[in-house]
Amino acid sequence: MERVCFRMQVRPERLPEYIERHRAVWPEMLRALRDAGWTNYSLFAQDDGTVIGYLETEDYEAARARMEPARINAEWQASMRPLFAEGGSFAAGPVRLREIFHLEDRLAAAEPAAPAAGTATGGNTQ
Repeated sequence: MERVCFRMQVRPERLPEYIERHRAVWPEMLRALRDAGWTNYSLFAQDDGTVIGYLETEDYEAARARMEPARINAEWQASMRPLFAEGGSFAAGPVRLREIFHLEDRLAAAEPAAPAAGTATGGNTQ
């Protein structure tokens, strides 16, 4: 599973509207995201209009490509465009952030593998 985090910039004065629209995302848009493979998708906002998104998907580029031709996606994006900062990331798309740490990955790398069931781990088992 690919973990994806991205950043966008909303006009600070339009942030309340941006948040409100995301409380009532069109059901058809929700289904389109799900059907395109977007899972565990969340958005986070700062008062300055910075929006951070996070999602998990099998293949981010393929998931984006599946959303691109969707009519509902074009309608949603057109309705949201005025909320984004001039020269902001909306036209070019979200700015993807590089993942530098993931707890479960680090734990798995740090902890020795558990022995298989029925395998002796030293000492006499009789």
